[in-house]
Amino acid sequence: MNENQQRQPVYQEVRTGYQQGPVSVGEWMITLLLMAIPLVNIIMLFVWAFSGNINLSKANWAKATLIWTLIIILFYAILAILFWGAFMAMMQMN
Repeated sequence: MNENQQRQPVYQEVRTGYQQGPVSVGEWMITLLLMAIPLVNIIMLFVWAFSGNINLSKANWAKATLIWTLIIILFYAILAILFWGAFMAMMQMN
């Protein structure tokens, strides 16, 4: 190899079960509609997050949404325990 020539890195195409390309506006409209339906939204989030034939960006969005949902549930559970403890402490004072 000549000193003036730089060696280019070799990239391999990674095959995953995910679809490639952007998610269309219509698909996002349907996604947001399904997220407004109770119970269906939770089921669909798990399907989109862990199914292999979903667009990668939608799968990542679903995983992030599930993580944030878990964080919020844990926050409110801790808050409820704290308020319950304070309430019980006030009841014992009376």
